Amino acid sequence: MTKLILLVDGSPYGESVCDLAAWVAAKTDAGIDLLHVLGRRETGSGPSNLSGSLGLGAKRALLDKLAAHDEERARLAKERGRAILEGARERLSAAGVSNVTERLRHGDLIEAVRDAEPDADLIVLGKRGEGADFASSHLGSNLERIVRAAKKPVLVASRSIPPMKRALIAFDGGESVRKAVDHIAKGRLFRDMPIDLLMAGEPRSGAQAAFDAAANTLEQAGKTVTQVRRSGEPEDAITDHVEAHGSSILVMGAYGHARIRTLIIGSTTTSMIRKCRIPVMLFR
Repeated sequence: MTKLILLVDGSPYGESVCDLAAWVAAKTDAGIDLLHVLGRRETGSGPSNLSGSLGLGAKRALLDKLAAHDEERARLAKERGRAILEGARERLSAAGVSNVTERLRHGDLIEAVRDAEPDADLIVLGKRGEGADFASSHLGSNLERIVRAAKKPVLVASRSIPPMKRALIAFDGGESVRKAVDHIAKGRLFRDMPIDLLMAGEPRSGAQAAFDAAANTLEQAGKTVTQVRRSGEPEDAITDHVEAHGSSILVMGAYGHARIRTLIIGSTTTSMIRKCRIPVMLFR
């Protein structure tokens, strides 16, 4: 791994995403590209159209005030963005990460990620942004958009990052999770970390062979693998295993087979990101 994109904003996940990215960088020697995106509403300077609402004189005076207000808001948004980037760099530096670049972008977040993605191997972000409703456990509105648009793996940070001691791969036999298995086997991120390979639900034709092949791929790469079969719904099986066995990170496909086909829009991935208090790594 050579570089990862770290998306930072003013949310309470700011520290945890930096800590997670620092762990990745320490394991892989990757550089970090810090990215903060200012939306168009934050930097727009066009005042509202008040035609017909006020007399000409009063309208002009108000429009002048609104224009000045918008200019000041845009200036403050830029200053805040630079402060967020600086704070993230300082936390990464304290964690021993020195290979860091900063980008302050304007416009659409997805466009900014698409522009930065070709040079990166991984995208890291928090499960909720600063505009999310934390009280109702809603996920960030941009999370689904990024996972759907990204061609690289996406690592979603939890509110706090546990000691990274044991990984769990939710295996459904689909192309996405097989891609995840190959990525883990070839990479350095999960070196020296025991891996639980979990398959939940009723067995399907050829499922056991694919399950065994995935375990063999990991073992041939020197990984310590434990195969686990669980009955019941995938959401419940995965959550129970995380809690019972102290999993530090969950790896799963962003699109899969059968009940897990819809994933980020459907129940399983959304449920796992929301319920699991550990980072989740998604592959398409």
